[in-house]
Amino acid sequence: QVQLLESGGGLVQPGGSLRLSCAASRSILDINPMAWYRQAPGKERELVASITSGRNTHYADSVKGRFTISRDNAKNSVYLQMNSLKPEDTAVYTCNAYDLLGGGVDYWGKGTLVTVSS
Repeated sequence: QVQLLESGGGLVQPGGSLRLSCAASRSILDINPMAWYRQAPGKERELVASITSGRNTHYADSVKGRFTISRDNAKNSVYLQMNSLKPEDTAVYTCNAYDLLGGGVDYWGKGTLVTVSS
């Protein structure tokens, strides 16, 4: 059982940067992949980025070159560095963990709102 808590969202101007954090309630050493999803009003949830325990990463085409996902197992945390933000990046960003050994269960945080606007 894992609880996830996101932080770092807020209001930023186009071209600006934000760093999102996801803190897990226990070790994430055996949990992969971990990922960031986002959902904008009126749109379906989409995968933004994911990272395995082996540090293999995947990014949506819309964020490649701008976003970077990383994990720090010692701190039980996953991060999403977002640069060159665009208005279309506005969404609620949610942390996800897939616990295969725990029964193939998906865990979700409550999300943090990112608003990109001038």
